[in-house]
Formats: sequence, C-alpha cells, structure tokens
Amino acid sequence: MKRLGILTSGGDCPGVNAVIRGAVLGGDVAHGYEFLGFRDGWRGVLEQDMVPLPRTGVRGISRLGGTILGTSRTNPLTGKGIEGVRACFERNGLDGLIAIGGEGTLAAARELCGQGLNVVGVPKTIDNDLGATDYTFGFDSAVQTATEAIDRLRTTGESHHRCMIAEVMGRNAGWIALHSGMAAGAHAILIPEHPVSIDHICSWVLSARDRGRAPLVVVAEAFAPEGQATPYAPRGLDTFGRPRLGGIGLLLEGELQLRTGIETRATVLGHIQRGGEPTAFDRVLATRLGMAAVQSAATGKWGTMVALRGTDIVNVRLEEALGELKVVPEARYQEAAVLFG
Repeated sequence: MKRLGILTSGGDCPGVNAVIRGAVLGGDVAHGYEFLGFRDGWRGVLEQDMVPLPRTGVRGISRLGGTILGTSRTNPLTGKGIEGVRACFERNGLDGLIAIGGEGTLAAARELCGQGLNVVGVPKTIDNDLGATDYTFGFDSAVQTATEAIDRLRTTGESHHRCMIAEVMGRNAGWIALHSGMAAGAHAILIPEHPVSIDHICSWVLSARDRGRAPLVVVAEAFAPEGQATPYAPRGLDTFGRPRLGGIGLLLEGELQLRTGIETRATVLGHIQRGGEPTAFDRVLATRLGMAAVQSAATGKWGTMVALRGTDIVNVRLEEALGELKVVPEARYQEAAVLFG
C-alpha cells in the first residue's frame, strides 16, 4: 500500500481542514493511497506522533476552522532534525509527505527535498503574500471576518461621531487591509508598502468629518508612518527572532485624537481573523489544492508547491515559491486611494 504523510505547520488558517480532506479523499479514490497525519506539524514527524487518516476520519471537516492535526512552529532543520525526518519516513514506510504551511514550512520542505526526502508543499497564509500563487486559501476568510468587524465599528463611530481605527493582520504585505478597507468603505487604508505621514492621515480624517461622516481608518499591523524606519513592535521578538507586531492602531489613536480633536478609538482584530469557518471560496480552493498535492505525489513532482494561477492549479518549484513576497503594487494602492478622505 502506498502511503503519504500530512502535516500542518505555522499559524492556523481557515481552510486547512479542507486541504486535508481533499488530499485524503482524492488520494484514496484516484490513487489508492493511505495517509498518516502528524500531530502539531514537524514536531509530530520528529517524535513520530501520528494518527491514521482514513476516509471516515476526514468526514465533514472542510467546513471547520483550525486544523484537526494541530500545529506548531517546530523547526525540523535544527539539531538532528533532518535525520529524525528521514527515520520517520523509513520506519513508517512513507512514499512522501504533504506539508501545509507558510514561508517557513516551505523553506524546510525545500531543504528536506535537497536531502533526498520526498515533499510536496501546499501554501498557507492568510496574508496572501506568497508570490508564486495568485491567492492563498484563508485570505478570503480573513478579509470577510475583518470586513464584518469593520462594518460593526462603523455603526459605533457614526453613533458617537468618533473616528474608528481597525488594525488588521499583515506582517509583510497589506492585502487584508486593502481588501477589507475597500469592502468596508474606509476613509483611509494604511499598508506597509506605502508609508504616509500622520499629517496626511489627519487630512483624510478631517475631510471625512467635514462631510458629516464618522472617519474610518484601516491599518495593517506592519504599517510604519512616513519617517519611522521600522514597524511599531513594543512586544519584543517571536520564536523566529521576528518583531512581534501589533499596536500601531493604538499609537495612531492617540496621535489622531491629539491632532484632529476628534474622539478616536482603535480596535486590534488580531487572531479573530485566523479563526472560525472558512468561506465557500476558501473551502473550494483548499480542497482543490489538497487533491492537486496528491496528484503531484502520484506523478513524482516532489520539491514543488501547488499554486493557483488564474483559475488553474499548477505546480511550481519550491525555489520559485520562496523567491519573493507578493506585496501590494503601487497602482493597486492608488486605485483605492481615490476613495480616501
């Protein structure tokens, strides 16, 4: 019996369970694979903590948020990690592994492939910032959640004649802020790709107020005002040595209220954007990616990642997948900026 492993690594994301279901059902029906799911990402591989994934084990999970396998940020490349992964392959008779994760997971998959281990990647990030795919699953769900939250903030702002600030996720790119801000009709959208001075933000806020509106500002967590070299990160570093972002909304709250005289309130949406059920779009995309990952394994396309190009699912080399981040182009930002103020 041919056997594949599946793991989910990094941050949780709506649609992960739909990938797992798509892979298991597609692999069973079309290729006769059986599956092992590793608990908590690479930790499960290194410690050989696993669970069988029969068809009955993935029944009805595509609508569920999170991941039934659990996740962690374990790095399989440190210490004797590579030997541990190899031992897991040999002991469990794995023909290959499907790794569902973001940039760190895919980078580990690339290194493991270079060591002769068979891995196929499935991209996972709500930030939609991987350059090799047009969209990543989870992004649409995050935008929908953020838009609903911002719509609620707007009603409070209008009732109290306040300026409302919504801080959304976006470590390297402002896609969530751009899409949710446009959907919610924000008077200013602030993203890391386009620094803007606080005075300029104030002008948008005052323009909206002068037209009788309650100003609404959407800001990505990595936004840095013009003249500030790095994003606001008062909480130190994460386990990968990256700044722990979050709080720029609160910083802007004080600045805008001081400079405009408008009562201002900020809300940090945070992990709310990661949780909950995936949208229909993400369920379909994730299912297709899971099925395509198994097809890639069956045809020996190891060292690749499945990706969406237009409406087609394609394979790209992991090197290409990690080549560059997909940031918001200036033209897309200027398109939205026509609506500001």
